[in-house]
Amino acid sequence: MGSVQIVTTILAAAITAVAVGLAVRAVMKMVAVIRLGQPAPERFTDKGTRTRTMLVETAGHTRMLKWSVVGAAHWFVMVGFIVLSLLVLEAYFEVVTPAGGLPIIGHWTIFGLATELIGILGLAGILVLMAIRLRNRPARPGNRSRFTGSTMWQGYFVEWVVLLVLIFGFVIRGFKVATDHFEYPVWATPLSHAVGAALPAWTAGVSVAALIKIVISMTWLIVISLNVTMGVAWHRFLAFFNIFFKREPAKAAGSGLGPLRPMMSDGKPLDFEEADPEKDQFGVAQVEQFSWKGLLDFSTCTECGRCQSQCPAWNTGKPLSPKLLVLSLRDHAYAKAPYLLAGGGKDLTGEEKATAAQLAHMDVLALAEADRPLIGTAEEGGVIDPDVLWSCTTCGACVEQCPVDIEHVDHIVDMRRYQVLIESSFPSEAGVMLRNLENKGNPWGAPQNTREDWTKGLDFEVPRVGEVEDFEYLFWVGCAGAFEDRAKKTTRAVATLLNEAGVKFAILGEGETCSGDPARRIGNEFVFQMLAQQNVETLNEAFEGREKAKRKIVATCPHCFNTLGNEYGQLGGEFEVVHHTQLLAHLVSTGKLTPVQPVDGGVTYHDPCYLGRHNRVFAAPREVLGSAIGGGAGDGQGGAAAISGAGRDSGLIEMPRNSERSFCCGAGGARMWMEEKIGKRINVDRVEEAMATGAKTVAVGCPFCSTMLNDGVNGKGAGEQVEVIDVASVLLRSVKPDTAPGEKETAPVAG
Repeated sequence: MGSVQIVTTILAAAITAVAVGLAVRAVMKMVAVIRLGQPAPERFTDKGTRTRTMLVETAGHTRMLKWSVVGAAHWFVMVGFIVLSLLVLEAYFEVVTPAGGLPIIGHWTIFGLATELIGILGLAGILVLMAIRLRNRPARPGNRSRFTGSTMWQGYFVEWVVLLVLIFGFVIRGFKVATDHFEYPVWATPLSHAVGAALPAWTAGVSVAALIKIVISMTWLIVISLNVTMGVAWHRFLAFFNIFFKREPAKAAGSGLGPLRPMMSDGKPLDFEEADPEKDQFGVAQVEQFSWKGLLDFSTCTECGRCQSQCPAWNTGKPLSPKLLVLSLRDHAYAKAPYLLAGGGKDLTGEEKATAAQLAHMDVLALAEADRPLIGTAEEGGVIDPDVLWSCTTCGACVEQCPVDIEHVDHIVDMRRYQVLIESSFPSEAGVMLRNLENKGNPWGAPQNTREDWTKGLDFEVPRVGEVEDFEYLFWVGCAGAFEDRAKKTTRAVATLLNEAGVKFAILGEGETCSGDPARRIGNEFVFQMLAQQNVETLNEAFEGREKAKRKIVATCPHCFNTLGNEYGQLGGEFEVVHHTQLLAHLVSTGKLTPVQPVDGGVTYHDPCYLGRHNRVFAAPREVLGSAIGGGAGDGQGGAAAISGAGRDSGLIEMPRNSERSFCCGAGGARMWMEEKIGKRINVDRVEEAMATGAKTVAVGCPFCSTMLNDGVNGKGAGEQVEVIDVASVLLRSVKPDTAPGEKETAPVAG
């Protein structure tokens, strides 16, 4: 060992000792903060599925690759980070001697080939990611970047570290080539040999370059250890755990989509019949009242901004960014942590847990952070502004896009629950809706005895449950379908088509009440459970004696579809729920409904969030529309050939944002009953996108979407040129072009 090697060895050992010591301290702090959260025992079930899902998502990059270029580049960088960590380890042998290398595998040609390829692809990948970050930098004029609000120096720092580590890996190899200490052939390591040809035969160069590589790597570790909220770096360790502990590991899509988590207290679902606000947690009022998985979510956020780029609120000038909300909660949790870890905190009555003696020795900044309300305006020092909290439509676009499975919607609704149930603080206009739900069983406050008025004028009898026993489907009409004029046309169209196809169905009539979706999404879990338990009892009675597979419900509202199918199971209601477009697609494909009249003028389809993104129903409505557009002609598979749309006058014309990336109409999350006072109206943004397709018909599969998009079209003064109608009405016009139930239908607009 020469003098150079003695120096490089000492320096490498010293900086490594410092880095490892700081890293251990950082990990311990992070674990301590995450453990401050509430219990979540359900996160430890089905470990086999969780392990498989984690491996598939991480190794396969299944969520990252939804953005193909970024996903591919990130995959190469991730693999490079994992595999080339061995080369960082090898550098410790190389600082000792220029001929050093990893024991056993370090001399295998296959190892040299694999690391060479990974190094080359990693270089390409990190350069692509750096270019994307620069192109989307927030400071760029006129640019509404997904990186707005991200800590940009941290992103640049991490990317430059990766780049330099990869470069110095090849420099080390180059010096080995130049000094004849390299064991791999040219064919296996062409870039290394090319670098070696350009470098001098400096024997000490191997050890010096190895030391620089170690210093760069350990500097990175020191910096992230001193910044435990540096998600852009820590996510590469935390993502594995966050994905493993996701809510529903068997789900292909975001596990925070579909049903909401029930209200939890001490790791158990809250029982309202026995709950006590002084002993049980009602929603989230303090950051430590999130579950430990919530705190892990906040710590894992990589600040990539995918959620932000897809959020309808953010894209229309609202203050909500799912990314910034998570980052605010993360920063607050870690700033408040010293106070909490020292025994501080408020109990459920608001009393301080710590003694005066404990508080006297606490960090003043942590005490100041502890005094901040979780929800409050800037003047109040709030962590999350009320306008941020109430801008959310719960559309799930953030959850869909998050590559590390953060469950934004669950966290937002948990905060809403406390505001509604304990603070009675929510947008005033939503109070009317909640009172109507409690007193009338529907958000419009319509008399219950008018729930069946939509059946008047039909040329067939609509059977009621109790009057007939032999029915295949219970037709869940929903509040909009029973009371809202546009939605009633959809209800009548569906009933007419089911009757035409010979499907035996029945309705509950006045026995039906609101599913409870708007109450639950706004945060009033008490009203939701009151309505849901009433409905579960009614439905169980209607299906008495039937197994789950024969307890079939068809619903026209995706919010009812989601609530009945995904959430009533939490209250003992197990049913097979289908959306009307799914049933209609089946009836068309089996020949029980035959479209005969093509729909002219072009059709575009708006995917409802709670049908598409939350429940993955994308194909069925398109199959129905494809058949109607072609008038039944085509491939015999529900018009699948027409779906691709050869032109604006011959097929379904997709909007740029469709399927899982569909843009919300603005009505979800109980926003249907709240004024939209900030920024551009979400429905107007979506209507402009629909109108840009040139289609004369905008087909929808949700009564909320119908209302919002109709209002948007009328607001644009385009009511004479563009028509917004349900998929069922489009099909009815094609199946029965001359008449509609109880009234003459408007003829399709000519192209």
